[in-house]
Amino acid sequence: MITKRAIISVFDKTGIADLAKKLSTAEYEIVSSGGTAKYLREQGLTVTDVSDVTKFPEMLDGRVKTLHPRIHAGILARRDLPEHLAKLKEHDIVPVDIVCVNLYPFEATVAKPSVTDEKAIENIDIGGPSLIRAAAKNHQDVAVVTSPDQYQTIISELESSGQVSYKTKRQLAQKAFALTAGYDAAINQYFIRVQAGAIRELPLQELPESISLNLKKSLPLRYGENPHQPAGFYLPAGAEPAFEQIHGKEISYNNILDMGASWELVSEFSDPCCVIIKHTNPCGCACAKNLKVAYLLARDGELPPAPISRFGGIIAVNRPLDVEAAEEITGPNSFYEVIAAPDFLPGVKEIFANRKGWGPNVRLVRITKKPVSQYLLRSAWGGALAQAPDAIGLDESKITQATSNKPTPAQLEDLLFAFKIVKHVKSNAIVIAKDKQLIGMGAGQPNRLASVRLALQQAGDRAKGAALASDGYFPFTDNIEEAAAGGISAIIQPGGSVKDSDVIAMASELKLAMVLTGIRHFKH
Repeated sequence: MITKRAIISVFDKTGIADLAKKLSTAEYEIVSSGGTAKYLREQGLTVTDVSDVTKFPEMLDGRVKTLHPRIHAGILARRDLPEHLAKLKEHDIVPVDIVCVNLYPFEATVAKPSVTDEKAIENIDIGGPSLIRAAAKNHQDVAVVTSPDQYQTIISELESSGQVSYKTKRQLAQKAFALTAGYDAAINQYFIRVQAGAIRELPLQELPESISLNLKKSLPLRYGENPHQPAGFYLPAGAEPAFEQIHGKEISYNNILDMGASWELVSEFSDPCCVIIKHTNPCGCACAKNLKVAYLLARDGELPPAPISRFGGIIAVNRPLDVEAAEEITGPNSFYEVIAAPDFLPGVKEIFANRKGWGPNVRLVRITKKPVSQYLLRSAWGGALAQAPDAIGLDESKITQATSNKPTPAQLEDLLFAFKIVKHVKSNAIVIAKDKQLIGMGAGQPNRLASVRLALQQAGDRAKGAALASDGYFPFTDNIEEAAAGGISAIIQPGGSVKDSDVIAMASELKLAMVLTGIRHFKH
């Protein structure tokens, strides 16, 4: 007579033979189907087919196997209710004590660039989640096992006490519901992408009515913004980090924020470029003929005494980092928390590892890809704000000339350079650039005039003949007067203020060149 029954149906066969053997030794009847049953028999185990339990054949190319009352009643029956047990006896149904299931790899399937809609749909598991949810609901009587890393716990408890404890069943149930919730969320997101025409990661035209998150911890972090805040780095299920750390102590919460900001900015440029980020704002940025020169210009964009802002910041470059640039980066009075690059050429890692004061403290991070997000989420007021990424580029053909004074080719180049940077600076944002070097920046000020003044103060005498970019329109002419007094010769801004005519007239009167982009780039 059967007294204990376990249902096993797994896509991932890792470790399942060891668990099945322990269950068999503990006198559990093993019920399985399809590939799992075949595999277990090959391991020398006795297996009862699901069809022998249901008295119904598998059908529809395996879509229907375990979806049957003789399976689900055995899982869902409460052992503390006599009427439930009586029904099982009336219909000759054996109670199920353990359900061991893992699911079709939907997330991994749809992550493949070549996936077809038919392939994606066929990898939507139906029977597996049904078994898991039923077992998790009745966890007081049924242990639901959903991952190979849980097998040893079951084996150990069977060896020590002959049964799975209620505490373990409860923990397994929580993980089971998290698994099925995440699985459904991944399917939901796939359909949203398809319906939005974004299956190839194209920008969304509108946001979905609902957003389901399926995030799993990718990296443990020491703490959050402050030591008293626990933190972790989470990614969508099946996704891999966009970076690989090859040297140094563990990445921190703030490091990841700053790395993201630095890579977004440095990716704006096709010429060799170096960005220095501090608290997600650029305190250095330059493009040049090679990375060594780009770094020196980015470093020296800040007036002496240096290094004030850049010390302890993050560097990102858009080329494999070479020895010449690495030697400059590790020069006197310098230290950076993270160096991010698409690769590190031979000898570079050793320079950082062997340099006094750097050694194991600096983190070298290889950027493996630029992550693409369909929308950006931000927690607020107990909920979340969602928006599409600010992915729009600057179309030079749509820039309009606002003043009779036209920028020279060199000025226009600096204007475009500055406007690419200002997009990544906290509002109200002002950027001053000259010869493709960031020399002044005002960020996060409550009014734009304060940002203009701050940027001019940083630039000093170098502001003479420089280009100024604003992330938003100028509400009053005082900004233009202040810029001109500081030596600015050309301005790029979105336009759109009710005072545009006054602002443009003031720029003309002060002999400034001004162009309008029609694109605002607020960053809060």
